[in-house]
Amino acid sequence: MRVSGVDPVRRVLRDGVVGPRSVTAPRGTAARSVRAGLGDERGSAPAEFAMVGALLTVLTLAVLQLGLSLLVRNTLIDSAAEGAHIAALADNTLADGEQRTRELISSAIGDEYAHDVTAAVVRYRGTAAVEVTVRAPLPLLGLFGPDRVVEVSGHAPRETLR
Repeated sequence: MRVSGVDPVRRVLRDGVVGPRSVTAPRGTAARSVRAGLGDERGSAPAEFAMVGALLTVLTLAVLQLGLSLLVRNTLIDSAAEGAHIAALADNTLADGEQRTRELISSAIGDEYAHDVTAAVVRYRGTAAVEVTVRAPLPLLGLFGPDRVVEVSGHAPRETLR
């Protein structure tokens, strides 16, 4: 239904008048109070966007950091296993395995992760084996974190010449 060419809802919002009388108060204040009641959400979209954007950014960075931590851990495990294989060869020493492990870690991650590498001959599942152990920082913020938190080992059966 149209009243004098204006939609009734728009007329109430514009003038604050329903029929011949005003909604709450004189003409000007009624229009403001109706608009104020409907405009409570005004400006909330930018604030909501900023809060949700910040939350999603933090969540994305946390997932990336978790991925980096897993990458570092898996690289350390692989390097320790490779070093154990080198040290387990019949004509190599434990120092050769340690050196190879340090080289792999230094080239893949960085020198600060290759400081604490040890190799030893142990009994592993009933046989003589070489165990290379790496202790390295846990990357919590980028590649920075507390030292010697991650400890991984690689094993290889010891070869002998008989």
